[in-house]
Amino acid sequence: MKSVKWFVTTGVLVTSSLLLVACGGGKAKDTSTYSYVYMSDPTTLDYTVSNRAVDSDVAGNLVDGLMETDKYGNLVPSLAKDWTVSKDGLTYTYKLRKDAKWYTSEGEEYADVKAEDFVTGLKHAVDAKSEAIYLVQNSVKGLDAYIKGEDKDFSHVGIKALDDHTIQYTLNQPESFWNSKTTMGILFPINAEFLKSQGKNFGAPKTSGILSNGPYLLKSLTSKSSIEYAKNPGYYDKDNVHVENVKLTFYDGSDQESLARGFSDGSYTIGAVYPNSSNYASIKKKYKDNIVYGPQNGTSYYYAFNLNRQAYNHTAKTSDGQKNATKEALLNKDFRQALNFAFNRTPYLAQVNGEDAANKQLRNTLVPPTFVQVGDKSFGSVVESKLQAYGDEWSGVKLDDAQDAFYSPEKAKAKLAKAKEALQAQGVEFPIHLDTPVNQSNTAGVQQAQSLKQSIESVLGKENVVIDIHQMSEDEEGKITYYAETAAQKDYDLAIGGWSADYQDPSSYLDIFNSAGASLNQFGLEAKDAAIIEKLGLADYEKLNQAADAITTDTDTRYEKYAESQAWLTDSSLILPYQSLGGRASLTKVKPFTKAYSWVGIKGEVYTFKYLEVQADPVTTKDYDAAYKKWQKEKEESNAKAKEELKKHIAD
Repeated sequence: MKSVKWFVTTGVLVTSSLLLVACGGGKAKDTSTYSYVYMSDPTTLDYTVSNRAVDSDVAGNLVDGLMETDKYGNLVPSLAKDWTVSKDGLTYTYKLRKDAKWYTSEGEEYADVKAEDFVTGLKHAVDAKSEAIYLVQNSVKGLDAYIKGEDKDFSHVGIKALDDHTIQYTLNQPESFWNSKTTMGILFPINAEFLKSQGKNFGAPKTSGILSNGPYLLKSLTSKSSIEYAKNPGYYDKDNVHVENVKLTFYDGSDQESLARGFSDGSYTIGAVYPNSSNYASIKKKYKDNIVYGPQNGTSYYYAFNLNRQAYNHTAKTSDGQKNATKEALLNKDFRQALNFAFNRTPYLAQVNGEDAANKQLRNTLVPPTFVQVGDKSFGSVVESKLQAYGDEWSGVKLDDAQDAFYSPEKAKAKLAKAKEALQAQGVEFPIHLDTPVNQSNTAGVQQAQSLKQSIESVLGKENVVIDIHQMSEDEEGKITYYAETAAQKDYDLAIGGWSADYQDPSSYLDIFNSAGASLNQFGLEAKDAAIIEKLGLADYEKLNQAADAITTDTDTRYEKYAESQAWLTDSSLILPYQSLGGRASLTKVKPFTKAYSWVGIKGEVYTFKYLEVQADPVTTKDYDAAYKKWQKEKEESNAKAKEELKKHIAD
């Protein structure tokens, strides 16, 4: 996860009910056990190939890479006990710890973790056509040529096992964020002997699918039922694994009240709370001093348009004229902006968090506004200044989290009028029908879809725009959205997408819409759709990204250039951002801020458990708020210290 979250992410099926926090625990005040709910089964455990959060949520507990993050988000050694980078920023050399080993799911020692395992892992990722290959293809020297078949000798690629415990990477250009990439599965090791023995079954979603070198062993995995982990007794860093047993139970989102009820009866360690549910009054009365809201994190969610729809198995459209009208309307920027300004995100999020806390999840940009600093300014504030050049409609717009930057009926109606005039001149007939799918079992998701429909139709008028909600099974919704591998399989006009960063650079968000990548799939487009891509201006967007990416050593200038890309994306309204992960109301027995924290990679995700500690009694709101303030202060100090420590790793 995100890591996508696309429809991926380091890639989770990004419906609103997935925004709940983990649930778990035990009635007997057992602080070594953690129960949980999960909502989507992993499709594979091949961590070098998949870039979907539903898969990395599992693999991230089983396998370690070179680096991971601590509770302050600092990159710290994992399988690498130390590392150096050359002065030119091109060569990274990692010294591996000698006590790391591979284990079967039964806890039997299989082999030592060696440098050659990293070579095996990367070669396998290429051979298996990894979804995440874009992360490293143009980073590691010689890798692009190998992938394209221009050089068929993998030994020419810039990854070398110098000895059993030294692995070295040579890059094409300096990447200040390279170490953060090592927290992604594509750079994790694979034991060659085990890979060969498994053949095509390597990574199968079952206990024997992969080996573990990480904090947990996979004890069971039953589709739409449960996932269970046990602490790896041979793990080299077992002192930092405080929860010994984890049980995740499948949850389809239909019974919201079961989460707080499960916490109350001792079944869950954490219970998501829905202020609009019928049992909220009794929960609030019983736990008035225990409801907490976690901080927003790096996962951004948005509605995305299918801009060249081919499938119509789920549609309210009754004629080819209506289908064409929708296509033409979605290619009109003024029409998309009208939808953006008409989307009232606050009541939408209130369907989950209640009116009083709806703003706690609000996000207005793909790149979180505080993801990086540009000198003494936040990334978001620089984007605001760049956005002004696109028109008066952006004057005074503030992009900070926890507030709605866009909702404006006046702007929405003005943009619609302009779009309607142009579209009618093309022969387009109104109203424009927009099909949007939703999992029928996901109560909150259905309510939010209805909120979206109400806000857009009430502002723009049903005579102009109609949102047609299509309720279906989770499997069917996933098949036409999240799991759709081709543009032709995408069967909607407007659907939820989301992304979290793979590495610590704005490009990790913004590059996902480059026309050269498979990410065009998010818009229902393919490379052959050149005319549509040109009309949308995606080539101009990509040029902005390329100009930013060409700046490799001056991070402030690099980030400022990427702010121009985010400003373009915001003005285009090709996606409609609306929320982050985090900010959810919950009850918890997890000691605040004990688990790993990160906005990048797969090691700081909601669903990873190393470092996490459970306490016997529910956390109070007062204690949580005090812990949050303490953590923020410590994090600032720790991050500053870590930044200085980086200088010590530059080789003489």
